[in-house]
Amino acid sequence: MSTGEEEIMTQSPSQPAEKQGKDIFGIQLEVTSRLLDAEGLRLNVLQRELNKKTGTLSSSESRQREFEKQKALISRLQFQHDMLEKQYQEAAMGMFKSYHRCVKSQRSLPHLGIKQTHKVRPSIFGTLTKEKTPKDDSKKRSLPQTSGLPAMFTEKLAPETSSKPCNGQPAQENHHEDETTPALVYQDGNLNSGTLEAFVQHMVPTVDYYPDRTYLFAFLLNSRLFIKPHQLLHDVCQVCIRQQKLGSPDVDRESSKKFSLKLLQLLIEWTETFPYDFRDERMMRHLRDITQKCVAVDQSLRKNVGQLMQALIRKLATLEKYEDVLSRVNAAATERMHSLRTNPAAFQTNIIDVCPSAYVLAQQLTHIELERLANIGPEEFVQSFMKEEKNEAALRLLDLKRTKNLEAYVEWFNRLSYLVATEVCMHIKKKHRAKLIEYFIDVARECYNIGNFNSLMAIMSGLNLSPVTRLKKTWGKVNMDKFEILEHQMDPTGNFNTYRQSLRAAMQRALGAQDGACDKIVIPFFSLFVKDLYFLNEGCMNKLANGYINFQKFWQTAKQVTEFMTWKQVECPYPRDRQGLNYLLTAPVFSENSLYLASYESEGPETNYEREQYKTLKLQCNAANK
Repeated sequence: MSTGEEEIMTQSPSQPAEKQGKDIFGIQLEVTSRLLDAEGLRLNVLQRELNKKTGTLSSSESRQREFEKQKALISRLQFQHDMLEKQYQEAAMGMFKSYHRCVKSQRSLPHLGIKQTHKVRPSIFGTLTKEKTPKDDSKKRSLPQTSGLPAMFTEKLAPETSSKPCNGQPAQENHHEDETTPALVYQDGNLNSGTLEAFVQHMVPTVDYYPDRTYLFAFLLNSRLFIKPHQLLHDVCQVCIRQQKLGSPDVDRESSKKFSLKLLQLLIEWTETFPYDFRDERMMRHLRDITQKCVAVDQSLRKNVGQLMQALIRKLATLEKYEDVLSRVNAAATERMHSLRTNPAAFQTNIIDVCPSAYVLAQQLTHIELERLANIGPEEFVQSFMKEEKNEAALRLLDLKRTKNLEAYVEWFNRLSYLVATEVCMHIKKKHRAKLIEYFIDVARECYNIGNFNSLMAIMSGLNLSPVTRLKKTWGKVNMDKFEILEHQMDPTGNFNTYRQSLRAAMQRALGAQDGACDKIVIPFFSLFVKDLYFLNEGCMNKLANGYINFQKFWQTAKQVTEFMTWKQVECPYPRDRQGLNYLLTAPVFSENSLYLASYESEGPETNYEREQYKTLKLQCNAANK
């Protein structure tokens, strides 16, 4: 073997765990942590309501089943959180040590105090802020999709707002108040701020007025920061009754008919865009009341009301079915993991045997991604960063925010990452491990070409896990060219600037594609999308100095969520491979300790730290088997 070959054999991927992996682990850790906190609160409220033992026997049994499901969900989230936290700490420590190996102190440490050196500092979202390093542009490589990036997606949800919409109250001289609704403030012709009561008034139609659809979406999406949906619908009903005298015998019938038709259109838009709001029985009660009043005014609307109710019930039934399928999939995965613990010899990883084609596996991953995207309600993004009431004892289960589908999607990313690592580490032979790494690199490349960035990031995250990156001899057998190109796509430098360019290119491509075409698919790196919304929420004040609600923040949040609404409506055009889908969803995934143990048994420990860790893991394993 030549000297050059020996050097290649000992190379690990270009420090992925220390740089690229660290940022992705940080994002996933923070998102998972926030979801875990919210679900822990939900479990406490469920437990309290169960202890009251109120209601019928059937309702108590239903609550008990929900309680058991909630415990299982928290157990999964806690498991994923702990693994991500360990990986993040190891990646961050690796980067910290690497930095101090490269940087020498400019002076000796004095007797009193230590010279201040550059510190890695945690950001608000759990990632470590690092300095940019100059790069040789001549060495940059990209995949075909990024060859000429078009302009950023230009469709606006609303007219352009101020260039500084989140830095406090804009200049007063540009403001004017709506003459008909004095509590609404405009700037340069755009709705800028106002009171909650004025916004509610602004969304209620009249005989001669119907609210702009972009306003409706922005307000219905963000209003839950200030008022619960059932309270908002109640207020809308009260405004209708008071202003239009709906249901009163001495009212102009023709005017009432025109108004009822517009009100029904408002309710149709609400139920179509935010159907999950109506899982709350209080919402359904208000909806039935107001639609009955509309029918009483104009009997010809009975058919429209029936269609509204049928469409809403179908959507809610579809959601129930999806959540039931998710529950059964999670149960099957848990059962397979239990079988692995009781009979390890029966477990054989064979993802290449199940799905030999990297392209077909990328298609199946896209099926899973789009199904999970499609079932996330737009309101879940706002609810994910809402703060619950401080008085936990006063909380009711009905009033707790629901983000189950968003959580399921974050869980999927974590699962896929650890499935990739499990598949690689479980093989004893080096050539098999190298083959699997190259296979997953090919799958990641196909995901990139499809526009499935979430699976791409999850696969790369799995290959960046420490139990995989330490397999130096295995990586020496891998052709690194394609891997390095993909690493460039997930480079966190400049707030994932390279990835964001690729995402914009995919969005532009999707704009010109026909319905049903593969080019319509855009699946973002989901946790980064959630993080962006979180930063928007944290960086922009909800209310201005005068107490008015900052509607510019509503516009910006709605614009980002509107992009998501476009992505989730795409249907997957690829054929289903049920065997491949089943494997991806239910194959056993190893814990952090099991991954390290398998990794050390494949390639022995090299450092004192690794030897101590291996010894500890062996002792724990032997104790567990006794």
